[in-house]
Amino acid sequence: EVQLQASGGGLVQAGGSLRLSCAASGFTFGAYGIGWFRQAPGKEREEISCIDNTDRNEYYADSVKGRFTISSDNAKNTVYLQMSNLKPEDTGVYFCAALIVDFGVRCEDLVEGYWGQGTLVTVSS
Repeated sequence: EVQLQASGGGLVQAGGSLRLSCAASGFTFGAYGIGWFRQAPGKEREEISCIDNTDRNEYYADSVKGRFTISSDNAKNTVYLQMSNLKPEDTGVYFCAALIVDFGVRCEDLVEGYWGQGTLVTVSS
């Protein structure tokens, strides 16, 4: 059974930090990419970061570039999203998804294969 378990959300003040984890099982972790998506209240879900586990290419949305860092631990089948200097506009439900790798395609353009449940991040001003 495929599982993607996102965790690490919570309430934090603006300027603070959180680290999200996405623990994966049930598929060959190293052959997929992992993306982090955010759905803010009243807005559509957007991809904010991803990493391709086959070639380690990474992507960051402009809104998080320089503040968020994605990393992957293949030994633990876990991808992390370190979030720093958080802003109220970072508030939302964060989801991780397994991305189907395609040769030569960057991770932000990969198709989502599996989704996990979300974890809520609330940034107070």
